[in-house]
Amino acid sequence: MSNTQQLENLASQIRRDIVRMVHSASSGHPGGSLGCADFFSALYGSVMRFDASNFDMDAKGEDVFFLSNGHISPVWYSTLARHGYFPVSELGTFRQIDTRLQGHPTTAEHLPGIRMASGSLGQGLSVAIGAALAKRINGDDGIVYTLHGDGELQEGQIWEAAMSAPHHKIDNLIATVDYNNRQIDGDVSDVLSLGDLNAKWVAFGWIVLESEGNNMQSVVDTFAKAKSLLGQGKPVVVLMKTEMGAGVDFMMGTHKWHGVAPNDEQLARALEQLEETVGDY
Repeated sequence: MSNTQQLENLASQIRRDIVRMVHSASSGHPGGSLGCADFFSALYGSVMRFDASNFDMDAKGEDVFFLSNGHISPVWYSTLARHGYFPVSELGTFRQIDTRLQGHPTTAEHLPGIRMASGSLGQGLSVAIGAALAKRINGDDGIVYTLHGDGELQEGQIWEAAMSAPHHKIDNLIATVDYNNRQIDGDVSDVLSLGDLNAKWVAFGWIVLESEGNNMQSVVDTFAKAKSLLGQGKPVVVLMKTEMGAGVDFMMGTHKWHGVAPNDEQLARALEQLEETVGDY
């Protein structure tokens, strides 16, 4: 079995975890989580260097990831569990009372793999820049990764950070934008158009790559290229085109599954479309 096929198999299992977690909690954000399953499978299965068995906040000698659009926590929790950060069975506690798996990731719960709280949008790039600077000061060759929603780019803090990174010649940072053109109130282009995102990031001094986020080979190849472009005095951003709800036909093509849990019948329909490849929790 090829590595790409293994990553695709894991992405299918992550999608099963997502719909089951959100259904069980009767709340959560399945749409963006499903759309980013391929990215997370590739990031943790092929791209990043990390040690799940010895997690600490400093991450010396490791790559680190910050989820800025924290509402898509189901896809991250599933990925972390499937890579050994905590027991897979704990996914069944998602959004329950006293769980470590809060609806938006928190550091107060001390869940391995989580290094910042991200309930409020717009902050992740600033945190990532701080972590990248710290690694540079400490002589640490680890890479910092971060993910943002395209609707999140309507937050002003994102663009303050986007100016800051090239100014400080941050070149150990790869930011990714989940470019699905959906947000909670509708299409991003209708709510507040982002215009030519590629041109904007270039104008702000970033190296810009584009990727098909629901094509595993495209994701793997794009991040291999992104890593090869580091160390040149500029940060890298990947504009990753995805489909909200990817993998579940009735959740695709609409913003309506941004933050809605499937009922019993809808869960069954979703699971029929998603292969169980590693084993359900």
